[in-house]
Amino acid sequence: MTITTCVFDAYGTLFDVSAAARQAAQEPGSEALAEAWPRLAADWRAKQLEYSWMRAVTGAHADFWTVTQDGLDWAMEAAGLNDAGLRARLLALYWELAAYPEVPAMLTRLKAAGMNTAILSNGSPEMLEGAVSSAGIGDLLDDVLSVESVGVFKPHPSVYDLVRARFGCDKAEVLFVSSNGWDAGCAAGYGFTTAWVNRAGQPVDRLPWRPAHVLSDLTGIPALAEGL
Repeated sequence: MTITTCVFDAYGTLFDVSAAARQAAQEPGSEALAEAWPRLAADWRAKQLEYSWMRAVTGAHADFWTVTQDGLDWAMEAAGLNDAGLRARLLALYWELAAYPEVPAMLTRLKAAGMNTAILSNGSPEMLEGAVSSAGIGDLLDDVLSVESVGVFKPHPSVYDLVRARFGCDKAEVLFVSSNGWDAGCAAGYGFTTAWVNRAGQPVDRLPWRPAHVLSDLTGIPALAEGL
């Protein structure tokens, strides 16, 4: 079946989740962060995801902004950074994450091919609105779908159901793209054709399902979608 709808995870897929810590580390007065930022960025992201999974499993849902703050607090403590001003700056920058360089041209090509384009993210609507606006890609997306409408994080099936409800499409018409191997794998188990954007060259997650396609960045997504 022809792909009609391309759906993207947001954080780490379209938006660089390390950008907040990297930018803050380059600002005046951030000497303590300058050496610690790669570890802090990695820990922040890891805890953000872990806390989303734990909340999904236990039914203790909170919006992604809460999870993002909790993850940062853990990462800052682990790095020995006790600085309320730095915390506030990092959180402010998270609302303005840079998109990866290839994102605008990639989305433009998909739209030119007549495809639906959307984000499907754990992010809260307000967070996603900020990131999309900051990146200037709002006119290249047909919708921005947040898990807040179902009250549970990925990879719960009800999250992936949002795509079919919004676009009225069959599962086989959807190309789902994520930088998270577990997300791409679980979406494949749901029934989507999936592409894992494996920028770091990581091993494939040991899950019952695997992504159908693995790419090093988003550049090849239009050709992949058009060829399926």
